[in-house]
Amino acid sequence: MSGDAHELSVTCPIAAPPATCWTVWRDRKDAWFCPKPWRAEVIEEDMRPGGRSAVRMFGPDGEDSGPMEGIFLEVVPHERIVTTDAYAVGWVPQTPFLTAIWSFAPEGEGTRFTATARHWDADAKARHLEMGFHPGWDETMAQFKALCEAVAVV
Repeated sequence: MSGDAHELSVTCPIAAPPATCWTVWRDRKDAWFCPKPWRAEVIEEDMRPGGRSAVRMFGPDGEDSGPMEGIFLEVVPHERIVTTDAYAVGWVPQTPFLTAIWSFAPEGEGTRFTATARHWDADAKARHLEMGFHPGWDETMAQFKALCEAVAVV
């Protein structure tokens, strides 16, 4: 974690180059973005600053998260992706929960992948912890790592 009091983060080394991790992040969310047996569907990802980021998650018993709607703030291929739900596409303000920062740093022959959630206040951070931030994001991190490493072997 950085010094940000409202930040939650998970990180791991991945035995795959940043370019592979980038491609898996961008193209394979259905296979890693939420803890199984939940599944994710990308509604739209316009990967440019101000572009729409919309994903929906479905649970095994018919649960539906509704669209997680936001925008991309920064996209640096093979290095970093920043999204926020503080705005809908067209810079339309909405009630914010977090800004997500996904980073892919070269580490040896692989990648140090870090997923960070920055919340607007202590209440939002506490709510995210209560929702199961660590079990959920830890599991998605493990799924992401396994997929990247399997793709890198092919």
